Amino acid sequence: MQKTTDYITEEKRKELLTELADLKGPKRQEILASLEYAKSLGDLSENAEYHQTREEQGKLEERITKIEQVLQSSETVSHKKGDIVEIGSSVVVKKEDAREEKTYHIVGSEEADMLQGKISNRSPFGEALLGKKKGESVSFKTPNGATNYKIISVS
Repeated sequence: MQKTTDYITEEKRKELLTELADLKGPKRQEILASLEYAKSLGDLSENAEYHQTREEQGKLEERITKIEQVLQSSETVSHKKGDIVEIGSSVVVKKEDAREEKTYHIVGSEEADMLQGKISNRSPFGEALLGKKKGESVSFKTPNGATNYKIISVS
């Protein structure tokens, strides 16, 4: 897999398609109705409701464009069971000199969320893990210097 390609999981693709359908359908209609109401209030130059609704419309259209771009430019990956770390893998690692193990899920940059243990394949840690197997050690640079982890398991 190339580093320059964007990846999303099948779950994320479904989530984005659902959001896109909602934004293009009910949300867009809701904003259009709000615009019509705001226009009916009179002078548009001093109509705060109109300007606020136009701003919301801009944000909605921007989000629609972003989702369409992500869906068009991203490759959907589905994890195949194996012992090599790839996008979609769950990896249990243990930091050198630490007792506790942590589980991370390797995802595309669009899905990264450290609070949920999802790390991007483009992050230094994600890049260090890709292509490695259970039992191997990985090292990557952080602002505090090099950090070393051992891969406990891959699923």
